[in-house]
Amino acid sequence: MRGEGKDPEFLSTLERGLRVLKAFDEDHSEMTLSEVAAQTGLSPAVARRCLNTLVELGYMGKHERKFLLRPKVLTIGSAFLSSMHVEHVCLPGLQHLRDQTGDSASLSVLSGDDILYIAHVSTDRRFRLQTNVGTRYPFHATSMGKLLVAFLDEPARAELLKSARLQRFTERTLTDPQALESRFQLIRERGYDSALDELDYGIVSIAIPIFDRNRKVIAAINCSTSTTRISQDELVRTRLPLLRQAAAEIEGALRQWPALAASLQQD
Repeated sequence: MRGEGKDPEFLSTLERGLRVLKAFDEDHSEMTLSEVAAQTGLSPAVARRCLNTLVELGYMGKHERKFLLRPKVLTIGSAFLSSMHVEHVCLPGLQHLRDQTGDSASLSVLSGDDILYIAHVSTDRRFRLQTNVGTRYPFHATSMGKLLVAFLDEPARAELLKSARLQRFTERTLTDPQALESRFQLIRERGYDSALDELDYGIVSIAIPIFDRNRKVIAAINCSTSTTRISQDELVRTRLPLLRQAAAEIEGALRQWPALAASLQQD
């Protein structure tokens, strides 16, 4: 794990506890002790101590033989949103974008080999893929993900491509590392990415980067809508100028809140 064996103040017990918390997701809402151990790679004895500690602290509960998250765990994520003033900084630009286009609008960062949604403004339209703050999607199947990886330095990009599980979601999903590298080069040349039917059929999106004051890419914003509303070419033509306006608004707000800009930076 990151930091283990390098920083003498690294707490392996804390890392293991967080690993247990992160093991619970949409596909693993309830797990037995043995399932948690298998999912996290921890020994049953260590997993049991982590689980019992989290139960005692109120972040987890137990139903019969299975462990599950409790609402108190939401305080961890909400602390980030409130302390970093995410709604104040990011939402106005995204809401304006949604109002102008009728598309959903989002801001995300790279988290491992996923994108993590930090802010999201939805529409009244129904999508097969529901997105909220905290939602994660694989980078290679999304416009924001490919854009964020495209602007990593070459060693970090190569390491990510080597370790990522490049799952195919549709026939248009890029899963070949060389094809992804070609896409990354195109993204850097034109400054945006657009995805059509790559994560799921019927979804088209366009994303551009968010820069900090040093012109380093720290996040991405996008517009996403249904292919029944607009073609990919029309989406790029009409949304790109509006996205750039929204990005400028968010980047200006970030200069007033440097702590948030710092927190969004990749390690």
